Amino acid sequence: MAFKPANNIQDLQYFGEFGGVNPSISDSSTYTFLSAKTMFDTFEGNADGCYLYSRHTSPSNLYLGEALAAMEGTETANVAASGMGAITPVLLQLCQTGDHIVSSRTIYGGTYAFLKNFAPRLGVDTSFVDITKLDVVEASITENTKVLYCESVSNPLLEVADIEGLAEIAKRHNLKLVVDNTFSPLSISPAKLGADVVIHSLTKFINGSSDTVGGVICGTQEFIDQLRNVNDGASMLLGSTMDSFRSASILKNLRTLHIRMQQHSKNAMFLAERFEEDGLKTVYPGLASHPSHELFKSMMNPQYGFGGMLTIDVGSLEKANELMELMQERNLGYLAVSLGFYKTLFSAPGSSTSSEIPEDEQIEMGLSDGLIRFSIGLDADVQRTYEMMRTCMEELDILSSVKEEVLV
Repeated sequence: MAFKPANNIQDLQYFGEFGGVNPSISDSSTYTFLSAKTMFDTFEGNADGCYLYSRHTSPSNLYLGEALAAMEGTETANVAASGMGAITPVLLQLCQTGDHIVSSRTIYGGTYAFLKNFAPRLGVDTSFVDITKLDVVEASITENTKVLYCESVSNPLLEVADIEGLAEIAKRHNLKLVVDNTFSPLSISPAKLGADVVIHSLTKFINGSSDTVGGVICGTQEFIDQLRNVNDGASMLLGSTMDSFRSASILKNLRTLHIRMQQHSKNAMFLAERFEEDGLKTVYPGLASHPSHELFKSMMNPQYGFGGMLTIDVGSLEKANELMELMQERNLGYLAVSLGFYKTLFSAPGSSTSSEIPEDEQIEMGLSDGLIRFSIGLDADVQRTYEMMRTCMEELDILSSVKEEVLV
């Protein structure tokens, strides 16, 4: 039977304290007990349904966590104050001094900086590899490796991870496969493909309104309990707690994620096809020219499409900046980092979201100066959007220079 993640979200029913159609927001940092014994049991994690202190968890956070676990098909989930507030505790919970991580080379710049610059202070080293080459991944595993880490669709190059293949490698070597699914919610369900832990930055598509920062860790009850343990749980002790008001806000927006992802994907597919026809170097998993197009198709929940992220290469950072500034001036979107907004967002990742990666490594992985990353918005008339974007490119001679390169 096909996995239908939106149905799992829809089937959850929460009533507010007074019968409201939205659950009541728990506006408390601490909670009372009728007996000292219950307080002790709760502190030890042995009193199900009781709340002690909001850094541990709160009703609002549990509602959101349950919904996200239902979406990803995991036993449970723990929400956090940011995407990095989800990623870092997972890796620190799974690794200790002397351990090793094998990670995709193309990942979010903040994750790269944590693995490359911060984790070594704690004695945890990382090998960055081409995640699309399973033989290279397996050859990088050592006796100290504990984690395989990747993004379903990588930031910013849109490389697609073979999650089933990686899961087989992880199982064979007794490793944990951790997958950041921020770029492809609903479209890909990593836990159903064998991932042990699934992470999202809730800031992006899941919330969808660019007004909230958040993260989530989806996994087994055992692992989430370890993260929340008051004695040695990384989520508990690092304190990246989500605020209850933010949890409630994200939960409301999560209800429309399936509609939004369908429109993001529809618009991105339309624009990617037109850009490619115009001769632009376009990367989008929905295009047959994408090297992992068939792999994505084999993993996806088809009704949600190939996602809302695409890239084009206009040849130079100067051209990229000119185009983005002109598109913003024409109200085609915003020159801004992040993704998943109702309006199209665009940035040059080499000098922004991936700037933590050294220039020589950017070149090696194919991250060029002229690359523009688009988070395609929810425009009702995407034909008009395309025509306006094309006009901007023509005014800057981008399309003519692309055609000249092809002729050469």
